[in-house]
Amino acid sequence: MGWLDALRGIAATAVLISHMLPWFAPRLTPSWIALGTAGVLVFFLVSGYIIPASLERRGCVRSFWTSRLFRLYPLYLVAILFALACAPLVPIHKGVDPIAHITMLMSTVGSARIVDPMWTLAYEMIFYLLVTALFVTGAHRRSGLIAILCMGLAIGVGMTLANGPLPGPRGLLSGMAPLVSLVLVVIGLACVLSGRLPRTGALVLGATALSLAVLGPVDPWLGPTFLAVMFTGTAIHRWEHGRRSAIWAVPVVAVLVCLTPFVSHPAPSWTVPQKWIPTLAAAGVVFAIGMALRHRRVPGFLTWLGRISYSLYLLHYPVLLLFVAVLGDPKKSPAPTAALVAGLYLAVLFGLCALTYRYVELPMQRLGRLLAAQLPSVGDSAKSPASPVGESEERSLSSAAPAG
Repeated sequence: MGWLDALRGIAATAVLISHMLPWFAPRLTPSWIALGTAGVLVFFLVSGYIIPASLERRGCVRSFWTSRLFRLYPLYLVAILFALACAPLVPIHKGVDPIAHITMLMSTVGSARIVDPMWTLAYEMIFYLLVTALFVTGAHRRSGLIAILCMGLAIGVGMTLANGPLPGPRGLLSGMAPLVSLVLVVIGLACVLSGRLPRTGALVLGATALSLAVLGPVDPWLGPTFLAVMFTGTAIHRWEHGRRSAIWAVPVVAVLVCLTPFVSHPAPSWTVPQKWIPTLAAAGVVFAIGMALRHRRVPGFLTWLGRISYSLYLLHYPVLLLFVAVLGDPKKSPAPTAALVAGLYLAVLFGLCALTYRYVELPMQRLGRLLAAQLPSVGDSAKSPASPVGESEERSLSSAAPAG
């Protein structure tokens, strides 16, 4: 599934460029599109396309979560340690909650991130929790309907809630949100993975995921919207593998996503309609082109870029800030000097990502697959026919979505 790697590589590059331009070429920063957000949306589509199919192919939530944890957390911890090591030169944001970083739910429980682009990891984790809940309860096959319901929820909360209650100092649960969410996730996963109270655990996980998606973000409609994008990716996968009725959700969700900023309370500058719609269109076109060319040979560089995309996503921003702290603001340097620094930055970054992929990601992925294969089956596999996902597609599992 080289086309999925290529899409991830393109998405990661978009995020990287979006963070480099303000430092090295601010005049080239496009005003009509949120380039980094477009990359994030491509990652969300890829995650939606492959993650539920992976769980269904395995038929076991225990092996699914084992492989996911070994896929995400080792490099995540490396990125956190790297950022902490750079703290004397690049100070960490105030308001960082360590408990929130245990679950990766930082941006939905009111915590700052140790590494800024980690904000999208919260939505990836919410998606995993919700997919698990749907799978265990046998409600996972209606991906198109779920995507539309998520958009209905997004429009509803967008019209009624100006800000999410959790992050604010007077908000619901206030500073207790990270701890409460951790407890609920642990209880839910324990019930599901132990196989003793799977449906009870699924209800806990589903309720927690939806609550965080709606109540957590500063702009509540964004959480359900991101979920709708991911479930749209799932619907596309089901359509491709024989469930033709699933495709009808794609145009419906596309229209609703474009309409949401018009009916919602004020949102970040990158979600104003004149910027949001081109951003959505760019993400959709990139994914559509990838699908159209999925049976063709993909250039090796793009597949390699996709393989290191998780490293590229997590490490590019702290490395960039470290370069600025050590070498100075490139905007204040002559153009040739800024270009030289940019080239040096990219060389160091890609070299570092190649190393972390080879010596952190790959060994941990292999260990995760080995442990997952040895675990006794726990899940709803008896009620869920195996999804038509091949081994090559399984190895192309989506990494956590990067941020813009």
